[in-house]
Amino acid sequence: MVCLLFFLPAVVAFTGTAISMAWWRHAVIHLGMVDDPGHRKIHTERVPLAGGLAVLTGWLLALVGGMVVLQTIWWDAGTRAALTYGLDRRAGQLLVMILGAVAMTLLGALDDRHELRPSIKFLGQWLVASAVVAADIRITLFVPGPLFSYVVSVLWILTLVNAFNFTDNMNGLCTGLGLIASWYFAVLAARQGQYLVAACAFAVCGALAGFLPWNFPRARAFLGDSGSHLVGYWVAVLAILPHFYSELHPRTYAVLSPLWILAVPLLDLVQVVINRWRRGQPFYVGDTRHLSHLLVRAGLSPTRAVLVLWFGAAATGAVALLW
Repeated sequence: MVCLLFFLPAVVAFTGTAISMAWWRHAVIHLGMVDDPGHRKIHTERVPLAGGLAVLTGWLLALVGGMVVLQTIWWDAGTRAALTYGLDRRAGQLLVMILGAVAMTLLGALDDRHELRPSIKFLGQWLVASAVVAADIRITLFVPGPLFSYVVSVLWILTLVNAFNFTDNMNGLCTGLGLIASWYFAVLAARQGQYLVAACAFAVCGALAGFLPWNFPRARAFLGDSGSHLVGYWVAVLAILPHFYSELHPRTYAVLSPLWILAVPLLDLVQVVINRWRRGQPFYVGDTRHLSHLLVRAGLSPTRAVLVLWFGAAATGAVALLW
């Protein structure tokens, strides 16, 4: 029965994303949300920026379907108690998490359509992150004091949102990294009996898996800023929600698990920012010096470069499970 709890959200999210993609592709073309060929672009034709809206649709359908299944299927006493405990404790947080996902997607969609100024986009990211942290979805790191947890948690969300925005530079890269990260967070949460967190994370896996065939190896649609913002937001929150440290698992270094799972996008962000700072270039101005670009310059095709980075993310994420 527990496997059903994790399997159904993934399947519903996958199906919802895959089916809604065709509609969203036509919708965003009419809205003018397309990526034209040009500088730093490897595609030669206009590509609709429909991925973010489609994966959000699939994920929301999975959450709604999960609520229905929870009320209509008989669960054993232990599983129902765990689910009820999670919902009772995290109902408000779940609502804020959903609203935050919608807000972050819409912010990215506005950027896709109107190319917002970096200051405006950053302000929107900060407002969403602050609202999530205000709902007590935050990092503590064993340091007492609400100010510390607020600052660290907001910075964490902002960092991941922009890290995944940076990785959205080759077909399938951002989507695959988000899928791998959310799967690891789902497994870690399930292993510790945090069923609600695991179900949400498996729904993320399904939604991203439903979009991946549209984006890799040949792209018929891109995530766009709406999608990269959403993926970064998802993994940032999923890294906060599980209790990596507990009395049953008293290993303080377990709180470092998210760093292993997200090592590839974080490494890419750090090296890009340092390189741009050394060249006197604003960190938000794009270039072709990401890890994926460096691998292509080393002789790999874009598809193989993406596969190498996926493998790297899977390998570092495995460390979080093993230790």
